[in-house]
Amino acid sequence: MNTLFGKAKEEAKPITPKSVDEYPEAPVSLGITLVNFTGDWRTFMPVIDESKCVKCYICWKYCPEPAIYIKEDGFVAIDYDYCKGCGICANECPTKAITMVREEK
Repeated sequence: MNTLFGKAKEEAKPITPKSVDEYPEAPVSLGITLVNFTGDWRTFMPVIDESKCVKCYICWKYCPEPAIYIKEDGFVAIDYDYCKGCGICANECPTKAITMVREEK
């Protein structure tokens, strides 16, 4: 039997916030990895299409590294020194403004 936290896998339900107010107040990462440049691990890199971005900051809130920051104009940007290309930002973006592309090295 597949279990997930003591429940059958079939009973497990995804947690989906109903509004932006239910998201955390700060990014998931508290900056612990600021001393570790993790960008060298990356195979795919996120690319932001500002024409699709609605400045909801969900990507910033869920980034597990301190790689996404908010610019003065309110749009987000990626600090590729810290981005390890996990794709969480692209997966969480409600408007699909972030796409993952293979990085050329």
